Amino acid sequence: MSILARSELVDPELFEAARRLHVSARRVAPRGRFADQRSRDRGMGLEFEDHRPYAPGDDLRAVDWHLERRLGRLFVRLFEQQEDLPMYLMPDVSKSQFLEDPPRGRAGLRATVLLAAAALFQHDTVGVFPFAEDLITLARPASGRNRAVILASRLAALEAGGATDIPRAVARLSALRLRRGLVVLVSDLFDPRGIEAVTESLKSLRHRLLIVQLTRPVDADPGLAGDLRLVDCETGVEEDVSITPAVQQRYRETYDAFENHIAQFCRERGIGRIRLDCDQDVVSQLTQVFESGGFEA
Repeated sequence: MSILARSELVDPELFEAARRLHVSARRVAPRGRFADQRSRDRGMGLEFEDHRPYAPGDDLRAVDWHLERRLGRLFVRLFEQQEDLPMYLMPDVSKSQFLEDPPRGRAGLRATVLLAAAALFQHDTVGVFPFAEDLITLARPASGRNRAVILASRLAALEAGGATDIPRAVARLSALRLRRGLVVLVSDLFDPRGIEAVTESLKSLRHRLLIVQLTRPVDADPGLAGDLRLVDCETGVEEDVSITPAVQQRYRETYDAFENHIAQFCRERGIGRIRLDCDQDVVSQLTQVFESGGFEA
């Protein structure tokens, strides 16, 4: 059974919002297609940037002969190149993402579709790699505005996976040797190995990284008390616990440490991070993030 109704992802509201968003990168990988992204590489592009002295081997077509006649020296014209930004989306489709009502996986996949469509509408290359206990290639990197609906339909047809294994999924993505671009990890980042294992695995990525963190207010304080039997929603393992005020305090401290670790990791490594409240509208939240005209990852 598919994880979401097709209409929840093949949604005109998502595609209309995507046309208003712009995703940019501080550094676009060279050797891509000409598109709406700006690369720091200089060469024969479209928009004049600067001059520099001629060096042996430079393309003579770039020489500014008017400047040579005025100064008696050779200078080449530098242009800002327009190249595509490959975007690789990794939505978490593990079992735990689809148990709540509404499931946080719904917010995650709607965010995935919106960002994929935004990239496709600006002529970028998009690949989609959902994961749970392993990574799957739902759509290999390709461009084309008409792919937005196709990707949304494929995501809606997915079935929920099993346990969460972010480090394995990251390792599998790295093994694909994709051209350097922007990886967008869409997940609540809850992994049985702990957040340290997650961030350690992310350090191995050759790509720029944007984390879309799926959150809910109850994550910080579930409001549980008393003698309870807790069941792991992915493995089925049961644990009898007595939730006292001291246990509640320890949980809150642990969650705070989890959040602080993510924030510090992103800050130190210059990683983009968007926290999405899964109880609120995804489109309005992402539109607010991008309202300044774009998001630089």
